[in-house]
Amino acid sequence: MATMTREQARRLILSKQGLLGKYRFVGKSGAYQYICQAGCIQFDPVDVCGKNAELTLQSRVRGFTRKMLADLLYKDRLLVDYTDKELSIWPREDWPYFSAYREMSKMHGAGFQGIPELEEQAVAYIRENGPVSSDTLPIQGKVFWHSSMHWSGNWQGTSPAARSVLEQLYTDGVLLIHHKSGSRKFYDLADKYFSQDLLNAKNPCPDEISFLEWRIRRRIGAVGLLWNRRSDAFLGIKMTTEQRNTAFEKLEVEGAIRKTEVEGIRHPVYFLTEDLPLVEAVLSDAVDSRPRLEFLAPLDPMLWDRKLIEAIWDYQYSWEIYTPAEKRRFGYYVLPMLYGEKMAGRIEASADRKTETLVVKNIWYESGIRQTKKLNEAVDAALRRLAKFNGCSRITK
Repeated sequence: MATMTREQARRLILSKQGLLGKYRFVGKSGAYQYICQAGCIQFDPVDVCGKNAELTLQSRVRGFTRKMLADLLYKDRLLVDYTDKELSIWPREDWPYFSAYREMSKMHGAGFQGIPELEEQAVAYIRENGPVSSDTLPIQGKVFWHSSMHWSGNWQGTSPAARSVLEQLYTDGVLLIHHKSGSRKFYDLADKYFSQDLLNAKNPCPDEISFLEWRIRRRIGAVGLLWNRRSDAFLGIKMTTEQRNTAFEKLEVEGAIRKTEVEGIRHPVYFLTEDLPLVEAVLSDAVDSRPRLEFLAPLDPMLWDRKLIEAIWDYQYSWEIYTPAEKRRFGYYVLPMLYGEKMAGRIEASADRKTETLVVKNIWYESGIRQTKKLNEAVDAALRRLAKFNGCSRITK
């Protein structure tokens, strides 16, 4: 494979992501199509101007609304919210691949005093009464418990029994999230919504090594280009450097991935072999490269490896939501701003839904970006889309 320029690497990633040229993803079916392509998108409950998963889709899917994602999750049941790259949303068809997670969770939960008995009570109550939250499940008291899938990996302690047993059954795969009301989760039995064939399907990966290879391949496809280095793109995957190296080598030998070089970048990068037609189109300058201006989500799949983004775009981005205010370079909830093939800057905006106002707190442009009339019009158009998405009828700057 010929060496790519950094410009070609940018164009490849953006074309793969559906962030360049004409919108490739449209409406609810487009939202589902993109999540299937990415494998998973990260969920985060913080809602300043949209939740992370919603913002990820809003930047790519023409006409996307919050209801579309909610329907795909809780009405159509084509998507599942569960662990993967930390808390994530992924296609229902991938349920069998995570059977080892569920079995590990069941073994883990069986070791806590009182949890198995509480599980029986909870399942019987839900079977008779329908969906519950931790506030409506009539189980009192507290238990010592911690989830085997908790994102922090080390939380443990005494917590309300109702909440603990619901989360245990959820990670076991016995319960699904039925719906959410704000940040409150309501659970129901998985067998009401998924067929027994799906719930009991054999894991397509016969062992941990093949599951690791499947996940690495999936993450490469989510970003478009990815290198074989320690990376936040691999969050949620437990592996040693040796295991990662072995998996990359095997995937390349088997023809699942291809390796190439990018000018000015020391490490080789990889793409899915199935993306070879797109790579060839990029190299022959045959892709739609008409510019769009989009605001990206903080945990957008394109940004999963921020060191790679810095190497290809010369753009540094860190999510400063957990950074003390006095140490932030920018703001609390800042979105990267993409204009055509350039990372043009970043924006901090919040939606005041009571007054239906999108408040633009600040826009920072990258060095060398000229604020032309065309750029300003593109920013204004993107702000109108963001305002409409948030149910806001006006914008203040």
